[in-house]
Amino acid sequence: MFRTSLCTLLTIGVAILSVGCDLRPQQDPDVAPAPAAATEDKEQPVEQPNASPAVVVIETSKGTIVAELWPDEAPKTVENFLAYVDDGFFDGTIFHRVIKGFMIQGGGFTPDMKKKATQAQIENEASADVPNDRGTLAMARTNDPHSATAQFYINHVDNNNLNHTAKNPRDYGYCVFGKVIDGMDVVDAIAGVATQQDVPVETVEIISIRRQ
Repeated sequence: MFRTSLCTLLTIGVAILSVGCDLRPQQDPDVAPAPAAATEDKEQPVEQPNASPAVVVIETSKGTIVAELWPDEAPKTVENFLAYVDDGFFDGTIFHRVIKGFMIQGGGFTPDMKKKATQAQIENEASADVPNDRGTLAMARTNDPHSATAQFYINHVDNNNLNHTAKNPRDYGYCVFGKVIDGMDVVDAIAGVATQQDVPVETVEIISIRRQ
């Protein structure tokens, strides 16, 4: 009786040890083990470079204006303007609205005052941080803040009343997207031409606008 019990206990003990060995985690042969001192590979933020200003040369019948465009400030507006530039859209258009001490506006009419067909209207990217200062380029539009297409203007003076102050139709302002860096004397000459109802008596042609 005692011998039988002892044999039974030994058999159960061996079985328990065998089961215990089977419960140890097994190494998956298809997966390489991680190093003991492995460190977590964390993603690091990468500083994105600022977009470089694009420079355009505006050849007019009064002389040459050079302007830099600011994609950092108004990316969609600059992209839209350069699309018209690359398409040659502005070639042979005129400055059709000129008000000395205010601005000169062009890019939408031919010398016989026919309005050119344009692409779709764009979002107004006007910002309070980018004011309508003398020499800046901005998009012309209707009373709808998001109605700009191709027509642009160059501020002859600081025009604070055109700046963005709030996101409503009255205070949305006009989107500034660049600045004259050479040729403000030409802007002044255009602003000084004789006009009738703000239309120059003498045609002021935009011969071409090209990337520099």
